[in-house]
Amino acid sequence: MGIDLALIWFIIIVFSILMYVVMDGFDLGIGLLYPMMRKTADRDVMMNTVAPVWDGNETWLVMGGAALFGAFPLAYSVILDALAIPLMVMLIGLIFRGVAFEFRFKATPAHRPFWDKAFIAGSFVATFAQGVVLGAFLNGFPVDGRRWSGDVFDWFTPFSLFCGVGLLVAYALLGCSWLIIKTEGELLIAMRKLARPLLLALLVILAIVSGWTPLTHVAIAERWFTLPNLFFFLPVPILVLLVSWGLWRCAWDPNAHYAPFILTLVLVFLGFSGLGISIWPNLIPPAINFRDAAAPPQSLGFMLVGALFIIPLILVYTFWSYYVFRGKIKPEHGYH
Repeated sequence: MGIDLALIWFIIIVFSILMYVVMDGFDLGIGLLYPMMRKTADRDVMMNTVAPVWDGNETWLVMGGAALFGAFPLAYSVILDALAIPLMVMLIGLIFRGVAFEFRFKATPAHRPFWDKAFIAGSFVATFAQGVVLGAFLNGFPVDGRRWSGDVFDWFTPFSLFCGVGLLVAYALLGCSWLIIKTEGELLIAMRKLARPLLLALLVILAIVSGWTPLTHVAIAERWFTLPNLFFFLPVPILVLLVSWGLWRCAWDPNAHYAPFILTLVLVFLGFSGLGISIWPNLIPPAINFRDAAAPPQSLGFMLVGALFIIPLILVYTFWSYYVFRGKIKPEHGYH
């Protein structure tokens, strides 16, 4: 039996997307939490917690997009055609946020509020657009042969927009739990107070999405509630409740600094696994699986050689950067 190159590349893309959601999610979440912190000193600390690593986090977005283009060109063309507007909006939001990161530290006190607003707006727009993309992906894409045959506004549905709201809450919780690790004093207390309401909001959103999805997507309902898929899906809601209970308890534990963030990551992973169960093995829902969308084996094998070199390099760089900038951030610390 030969190596299943299509499956390997499917796993690489899923891994890249998960890494991006986890790692860029918390620094987008910090931008979402900015309006709740009015003091300039608090905002400085919040931004300094991610300033050394935020641009490296987005490496995984580039990795996932490039892998999709090379390994699954059919999926790349369909998804970019169908989701051109929300993807463009997402990129604009990421650009605004990236510019605000750098310019805010260089701006005069009179101009700094403008860059604060740009940072907030960029984080909000990018996160909401990513949630809309997620919802539209679950809704599926009409394909005629090997070409997308839908309307340019097919992504604009109540379900997709609600997924956008849901991702705002998820990223805000990621940012909140990250700040529990990195901050101290009044800012730490504020984040601990905020963690529980955000958790409750996220659980409500997950419950609504979990009910909405099978009711409006017959294929997903069949996949959830038929054997053996039911055995894979059933542990997910149980684990969500257990992890949420642990997060609820440790949010106010003065000795728990890393646990809230780790448990939030587990919640994100469980949501991601639920998505995977819902669409597997389709890369273009509802009908085209990843093998049908794959590039020729020669192309997959050629690219895999490069991926086996670059992915460990990115992982080592990521680990080292987080290790170097570990620990609590104090007001007198500065990245720039």
